[in-house]
Amino acid sequence: MYIYKEVKEEIFEKYSHGGTKTDTGSPESQVALFTYRIKSLTEHLKKNRKDKSTQRGLQKLVGKRRKLLDYLKDTDIERYREVIKVLELRR
Repeated sequence: MYIYKEVKEEIFEKYSHGGTKTDTGSPESQVALFTYRIKSLTEHLKKNRKDKSTQRGLQKLVGKRRKLLDYLKDTDIERYREVIKVLELRR
């Protein structure tokens, strides 16, 4: 699945720690990008249940997002809570 440059910049600008579209390395912006990709892959899998390669890719993305959230939780709990609240993730 391809994500257009404008969409990525919008996600980074909205969810990054610094509030800029060039802040692509912060855990908040990466978690937001992973969440966007997870939502789109979930919609794809609702239509195509037998697509096992997409299912595996989705599981890997969920694992990456979980690791980033764990890192954020260990380093700065307030930023972690804010990300969970803004992205409406369950924990």
